[in-house]
Amino acid sequence: MRFNDNVQLDSTQVEDARGRSGGEFGRASGGGMSIPVAVGGGGGGLLLVLVFVAFQLLGGSLGGTTSSADPSLSQYQDAPVSAGQTAQQCRTGADANARTDCRVVGVVNSVQSYWQGALQQRGMRYSLIDTVFYTGSMQGGCGLAQSAEGPFYCPVDKKVYLDLNFFNDLQTRFGAHGGPFAQAYVVAHEYGHHVQDVMGVLRSSGSANATGAEGGSVRIELQADCLAGVWAAHAVQTGYIQDLTQQDINDGLDAAAAVGDDRIQKQTQGRVTPETWTHGSAQQRQRWFSQGYRQGDLAGCDTSTGTVY
Repeated sequence: MRFNDNVQLDSTQVEDARGRSGGEFGRASGGGMSIPVAVGGGGGGLLLVLVFVAFQLLGGSLGGTTSSADPSLSQYQDAPVSAGQTAQQCRTGADANARTDCRVVGVVNSVQSYWQGALQQRGMRYSLIDTVFYTGSMQGGCGLAQSAEGPFYCPVDKKVYLDLNFFNDLQTRFGAHGGPFAQAYVVAHEYGHHVQDVMGVLRSSGSANATGAEGGSVRIELQADCLAGVWAAHAVQTGYIQDLTQQDINDGLDAAAAVGDDRIQKQTQGRVTPETWTHGSAQQRQRWFSQGYRQGDLAGCDTSTGTVY
């Protein structure tokens, strides 16, 4: 995946809180609402809390990885980062091709450009929302955001929260191949939750907390995977991205499988328990991303009825 070198990035769609203390940025709202209000996303969301505990019990750690599987992360992530860096250094597509934080800015711009137009055609108003870069932990509208949870969308303050170190965890902890489009898939999935919010899916899904391979939580997450695929089908048309290859799509599918509930459970507890799934199996996540990519229309992303296998 490459960005058009000369395209102008809009860094105002990202809030850079890296390098600030956990309580310095933002303030919890919603009467003390905590993490369960958030919609866990491309990296496993709430399920990662359980994974974090499992790794701790095994003597490991999910967050704070010092080794960088992605060279474009190591060039700046290992050094102190000052808040506001994105606005200063992420200005063009060439920057997005060179740096991971700028790449995320470019993906956010492309994703929002697509959904703004696509939903307008359906008579809906898409409101631009921010992605918040943070390190370790910070307070937000859904309570305390922590790296161990993975990226997530908060419907209270309508922001996506992302610690860029998660992209390293995706490779080193979950065994994904990585790559620029694997990162783009994670971001696009989270914005899929915002699209669901705009369409009223999150508010109308009363059984969204029901777990299991066919439960409401899995259906919500699989639809977000499908919506990420829909964006991918139109990514080049947004003007930000120059090309997507089949290898890029394969990297996205690989990332989707790596954070399947069955794979995470097998890795952390040695057995698979479908009745506790919250995001879907590797097969389910790949299937619905592929469906969105093939059809290129949110009409093909209805996971509310029928089987989701």
